[in-house]
Amino acid sequence: MRFARTRRDPVEVNLTPLIDVVFLLLIFFMVSTTFETRQALELELPKTTSGAAAEVSPVTVVITATGIYRLGERELSPAELPAALAAEAEEAREHGLVVEADGRASHADVVRVLDQAGLQGIQRVRIATTETRPSDTSTSETTSSPAETP
Repeated sequence: MRFARTRRDPVEVNLTPLIDVVFLLLIFFMVSTTFETRQALELELPKTTSGAAAEVSPVTVVITATGIYRLGERELSPAELPAALAAEAEEAREHGLVVEADGRASHADVVRVLDQAGLQGIQRVRIATTETRPSDTSTSETTSSPAETP
């Protein structure tokens, strides 16, 4: 006896709703996420009444109050500073070096950067300060005039 076989439709998974949900999640995360390229440091620059605004130097060393160095986007320890500054020395010799030291940073941390700049042959070193005016309480960033390193 021969039985007639019933035809079964192939089982398919419809991916269209899944793709729609994934795109909606992607758009949600893209809209709700903020992209921040540079982290802000809480620096309290020393104040000065003399000084002139300077052009932005491509090589900037930031010294925090806790003695952490930052060259570009990298945080450096005192031991890593010489190698990192040597990698940027050619550009610093051409355009100069700006040292942005927190007013609460120790003198030894600033001298360490100036010493390494001298060893690398960087002649133009500027120290960033905040200008204070006697009649005005507002401040603006300036750098002192270039100092020759030995």
